[in-house]
Amino acid sequence: MEPIIEVRHLTHTYSVGTPFQRDAVHDVSFTVEKGELCVIVGHSGAGKTTLLNILGGMDTATSGHVRLDGREITGLGGRALTEYRRNDVGFVFQFYNLVQNLTARENVELAAEICRGSLPAEEVLTKLGLADRMDNFPAQLSGGEQQRVSIARALAKNPKMILCDEPTGALDYQTGKAVLKLLQDTCRETGKTVLIITHNSALTRMADRVIHIRSGQAVGTEVNRTPTPIEQIEW
Repeated sequence: MEPIIEVRHLTHTYSVGTPFQRDAVHDVSFTVEKGELCVIVGHSGAGKTTLLNILGGMDTATSGHVRLDGREITGLGGRALTEYRRNDVGFVFQFYNLVQNLTARENVELAAEICRGSLPAEEVLTKLGLADRMDNFPAQLSGGEQQRVSIARALAKNPKMILCDEPTGALDYQTGKAVLKLLQDTCRETGKTVLIITHNSALTRMADRVIHIRSGQAVGTEVNRTPTPIEQIEW
């Protein structure tokens, strides 16, 4: 099977005061196949979020290559990069990033309206168990409900991949597990490729593929032929 995500010799260097430089990501290579749930795991400061930002077109690589579905994205700029972020990538953030003066429905519609081939907001929200919360504002929703709206927003774009940066970091244990189950089920039921950034090594058991990041480098990749349902994982 052809990989949907292909990362080759990716490096991102930043300045820490002239003339000193440091690699946040150094010579990272890996692939992810279509429909996989991939967990990228490592300690804080390991380079996980930098890697996610490059995959999502929110940061640029110093060298190396990233391809999504056969398309080179590392050289994109201007309108092409905007189109890539808009149509090919769905984001789920740790702190939800919802627009506070828009309802749940309007938050999802706002994202869907600017994308080609988007899905109806009401349909996606209903599938995520929010049929009776569509007209509520974020402040009227629990943390778990806000994160479900965030996931609905990503799904409604109908992207090629969904990138999740510590999606349970602001949630309590049980709510976090419910959100992870939602992401795991979404991957299985829709065939979407989902990448989850986490520092929690227990979550590696739920993944089809695990990429270990340490000090900016990919130090190991595992393929799990029998992922464990998140309900059976404790930490």
